[in-house]
Amino acid sequence: MENVVRNADARRLGWLAAATVVLGALIGAGAGLLTLLLYGVERVMLGYVEGSGLPGPFGVPAVRRAISVTIGLSIAGVIWYLLRAKTTKVPSVKKAVGGARMPIWQTVLHVVLQIFIVGTGASIGREVAPRELGAMLAQRFCDLFHIDGEHGIDRRMVVAVAAGAGLGGVYNAPLAGMFFAVEILLTDVTLEKVAFGLGMSSVAAFTAALVKGHHTFYDITAMQPESTPSLMLFALLCGAAAGAAGALFRKGSSWAESHKPAGKGILWQMPLAGLITGLVAVFVPQVMGNGRAAAQLGFSTFVSDTAAASGAAQSGASAAASPWTLLASGTADSGAASAGAGTGAGSWLNALGLGFAPNAGSTLTLSHAGLILGVLLLTFAAKAVVTLMTIRSGASGGVLQPGIALGATLGAMLGVLWMFAFPMDTVTACALIGAAALLAASQQAPLMAMCLVMELTEAPITFFVPVGLAVAVSALVSKWMLGRLK
Repeated sequence: MENVVRNADARRLGWLAAATVVLGALIGAGAGLLTLLLYGVERVMLGYVEGSGLPGPFGVPAVRRAISVTIGLSIAGVIWYLLRAKTTKVPSVKKAVGGARMPIWQTVLHVVLQIFIVGTGASIGREVAPRELGAMLAQRFCDLFHIDGEHGIDRRMVVAVAAGAGLGGVYNAPLAGMFFAVEILLTDVTLEKVAFGLGMSSVAAFTAALVKGHHTFYDITAMQPESTPSLMLFALLCGAAAGAAGALFRKGSSWAESHKPAGKGILWQMPLAGLITGLVAVFVPQVMGNGRAAAQLGFSTFVSDTAAASGAAQSGASAAASPWTLLASGTADSGAASAGAGTGAGSWLNALGLGFAPNAGSTLTLSHAGLILGVLLLTFAAKAVVTLMTIRSGASGGVLQPGIALGATLGAMLGVLWMFAFPMDTVTACALIGAAALLAASQQAPLMAMCLVMELTEAPITFFVPVGLAVAVSALVSKWMLGRLK
C-alpha cells in the first residue's frame, strides 16, 4: 500500500513538472505570437506599432483612427455573431476552470478576434485572449495525461494556473499571473498552487519574451527615486477614492457584460460602438486600444516646477515619447503617416495653450495645472464610457488594462492637486498608486493588482509600501461599496 502511494505521488509530481515546463512554454509562445499579431494589426490598420516611444496612435490621422476602429468592430461583430449563434459557444475562463469544455478552433478564433479589435483601436483589454488560450491548452494537456484527481480538483488547478500563465506571459508578469490563478480563479492559496502557478507563469513569461522581446510596458522615469512619509498619507486618500471609483467600474462592467446583445443586435451595435469610439478618438486618441496610451498619459504627467524638490528628472527621450508631447504636436517620429495629423487632438490642445516643443525636452508647468486636470478628467471619463460601451455592444475582452488606465489618470489628477502642498511627491508616483488601487478595487484582487502594476512599470521595490497601503484601503472601500450597491 505504501508503494502504491509513493508511485502515485511520484506520478503526480511528474505531471506537475511536465505541465510547468511544457504548458508554460506553449502558453508563452502563444502569448508572444498574440503580441506580434497585435503589432501586425496596428501596422496594417493604423500605420503604427505601439511601444515605449509611441504608446498610442497619436501620429495617426484622425480619419484613419475613426475608420480603423469602425471597420474592426464591424468585422468582429459579424464573426462573433456566427460563432455564438451557429457553432459551439466559447465559455469564460471561470467556467472552463469549473469544467466547461473549450472547443479548439472556436476558442482560437475567439482569441484572435480579441487581439484584432484591440489592434484596430477598440477600447478593451487584450489580456483575456492569452488566458483563454492557456485554459484551452490546459484542458487538452489534462486529456492527454488523464489528469483528473479526486473530484476533478487537479484538472481544475491546471486549467486555472494555465490561464494565469497566459496573463503572466503576455505582460511578462509572473507574480500577477500566479496571483490571478490562486486569488481570482481558485480562491484558494496553498503552497502547491502558488509554486505551480509561479513556475508555469515564469516559464510562460520567459518564453514569450523570446518571441516578442522584453520591453517595459509603462515609462515611470519621471517618478521620484524614493518614497516619502507624505506619499503614505496620499496612499490612504487615493486608496479611498480609487476604491469608490473601482467599485463603480466593476458594477458598470458587470452590467455591460450581462446586457450584451444575445442575437442579431450585435451586427449593428458593435459597428455603432466602433463609430462612436472613432469619433471620440478624433479629439482623444489615447482612448483607443487596451489602455496603454491613457495610462501613460497619467504616468508621464511631469511638472518641472516641483522636480527639484522631489529629485525627479525626465529625460529628453521620455519627454519626447510622452503622450502630452504627442498630443500637443499631433505628430510622431515612428514612421506613421502624419498627413492630416495636425487636425484633431493636437490642434485643440494648442488652442488651449497646452502646446510645447517636444524636441527640446520641454515639460509642463504649474501654470497649466487647470488644463492638465481637464485633459486627465476628459481621458478618464472617455475611457470609462467607451470601454463599457464596447463591452455592452457585444465585444469580448478584458478590463485589467482599462482599469489601470482609469487608476493612473485618477491618481494623476489627485497628484496634480497634491503637489501644491507636498512638492516632494511627483504626479507619476501618485499615478502609480492610483493605478494599483483602482485595479485592486475593480477586480477585488489586491495581490494580483499590486503585482501586475509593479511588474508592468518595473517600479522600485520601495514603492511596494505606499502602493500596498493604497491597495489595502481600496479593496476594503470597494468591498463595502459593492455590498451596499447590491
